[in-house]
Amino acid sequence: MKDPTAPLTFRPADVSDLPNLVRLHDAAARWMTDHGIDQWKPGQKDADHFRGRMHEGEVWLAVHEGAVVGAFELWWEDEGAWGPQPPTAGYIHRLMTDRAHAPAGTGRAMPAAAETRIAALGRTLARLDCVAHNPRLRTYYEAADYRFAGENKAKEAPRGAPSYAVTLLEKPLG
Repeated sequence: MKDPTAPLTFRPADVSDLPNLVRLHDAAARWMTDHGIDQWKPGQKDADHFRGRMHEGEVWLAVHEGAVVGAFELWWEDEGAWGPQPPTAGYIHRLMTDRAHAPAGTGRAMPAAAETRIAALGRTLARLDCVAHNPRLRTYYEAADYRFAGENKAKEAPRGAPSYAVTLLEKPLG
């Protein structure tokens, strides 16, 4: 039996983690669909997506007692949502939690780990975005000290998908 009080650790993902990343994304997408949240779709992000994110940015895993229980992407620019910006921020994307196995607090621990990594590289802001039609998620991030920084009514979507509206949130670090 897993010990919910055991520490959560973080490590960079590598290519051997691709199946876990796809599994986490698809499970999160199914949960969203089951709860009436129109955001991610199962099958939308495959191994090639996560391989590309590892090459262009960073992908981190949350590990509890040897099992992968969460993951997130960390980007160093996000022109699709934020436009051209000076290199003062890190951009947190695709926070994914294994709801069946992650200990309580994993959802809050992942952005905190990303913030630590961003600050360690000398950047002073953590940024993220969420779809504009999900006010519950915005409230969740605001409770974690992210503040409203604007809206982008037409965030560029990858692979020719239609653009969509996002709420931009940021948190000063340090």
